[in-house]
Amino acid sequence: MSALASLYPQPLWQWFAQICAIPHPSKHEQALSQHIQAWARSLGLSVIEDRVGNLIIKKPATTGMENCKTVVIQAHLDMVPQKNADKVHNFTTDPIDAYVDGEWVKARGTTLGADNGIGMSSALAILGSNDIKHGPLEVLLTVDEEAGMTGAFGIEPGMLQAEILINTDSEQEGEIYMGCAGGVDAEFSVPVQWQPVIAGSQAFTLSLSGLKGGHSGVNIHLGRGNANKLLARFLANYAKVLQLNIAAFNGGSLRNAIPREAEVTLTLPEAQLTELQQKVAEFEAIIKQELSVVEPAIKLSLTKVNAPTQVLTSAAAQQLINILNVCPNGVMRMSDEVAGVTETSLNVGVVTTKENSIQILCLIRSLIDSGRTQIESMLSSLAQLAGVKVKFSGAYPGWKPNPDSPVMAIVNQTYQDIYHKQPVIMVIHAGLECGLFKKPYPDMDMVSIGPTIRYPHGPDEMVNIKTVGQYWELLLAVLERIPEKA
Repeated sequence: MSALASLYPQPLWQWFAQICAIPHPSKHEQALSQHIQAWARSLGLSVIEDRVGNLIIKKPATTGMENCKTVVIQAHLDMVPQKNADKVHNFTTDPIDAYVDGEWVKARGTTLGADNGIGMSSALAILGSNDIKHGPLEVLLTVDEEAGMTGAFGIEPGMLQAEILINTDSEQEGEIYMGCAGGVDAEFSVPVQWQPVIAGSQAFTLSLSGLKGGHSGVNIHLGRGNANKLLARFLANYAKVLQLNIAAFNGGSLRNAIPREAEVTLTLPEAQLTELQQKVAEFEAIIKQELSVVEPAIKLSLTKVNAPTQVLTSAAAQQLINILNVCPNGVMRMSDEVAGVTETSLNVGVVTTKENSIQILCLIRSLIDSGRTQIESMLSSLAQLAGVKVKFSGAYPGWKPNPDSPVMAIVNQTYQDIYHKQPVIMVIHAGLECGLFKKPYPDMDMVSIGPTIRYPHGPDEMVNIKTVGQYWELLLAVLERIPEKA
């Protein structure tokens, strides 16, 4: 971590090194929260932990800026816990093994947590500073952003006095975000019936791995492979002809991450083994050719295992295969208003086999409510046709763009003054918390900025070192330009 702590700007990177050392996956942020609270109180700062676990830390204005509008810098405490299959790592107990690789900071075999650890580090570095100019300041650190936005849902009116919110969860330097997608979880529950394994059957695990995965909003338009969908496609093509029986199907780990890996445990008559091996090789060649540009490391492997005690009945197996094969996935529609931005998408994120059912968890995102409800309607129709249940939960609103935002104008002009070029004003196809903050604080003026982060929500996540410095310089300059209260 010493290599990280010596990077520019040092106060930010020193905090990021501390954050990497304290496990903080979604729903397990308490150790990090307590560390931050103890530190803030040692500085004499006001610290509030609300009923859901969010932290609100307040710092008085520096001399001469007492009459400026109050600003809240916002980040989330949690990180996405994703790792490569061969990586031994417990996200609730083990630190992130971060390191410098040229122009980037990466992690060995796991997500890095730059999303949103860099933003959090910038806020904490400012709180701890003695030489940064700013008006009255609040820092809001929310919990559970990545797994349901529990913290943002729990924000109550009156807890913040700020008129301006700077969200730090964007992931491209040179872009200023003024809007984001809303979303909702969709969960299919596919009932299962079991039957005994036929005597003399051979058992194997068919695994699909090597995919890039990534953020199901930011990366969904890149055409990356979805391990759940690809494995379902194999089964749809070959399950009947090879007399395959399914004992379990499991893939993906988070509804907001494109699944990189999936596996199905199956049995078949010994006489079909040679043909199965041939079909696996053929299918691997097909998908490697189709996805050669976006997924060069894709791999399909067959491993012999001990025979299970039961498998799905043929009817239950076919029902599962049909649902997974036909379920929409990926970009549903591109935006007409914002060029190059996905309007509506769906990610078939997690498949889990349980004793009485198989759960399929998806995440719908859309910049417009009607786009989200249309996908909900499609999945409801699919569920009815398939004879299964689907439920929708955790709906959160999008953040409606305000082209006349005063703080966006300040950030825009400040960026031009520092870097002598025009930033890109954007709407992001991801679930920033700003839309939820608008309910208790409808008049709060909001903007979102951040450094360049590549491959968030996956083990290839990395953050560009130079852009962290640029983000820091922009954030500090914006704080210095916040106007006085009317």
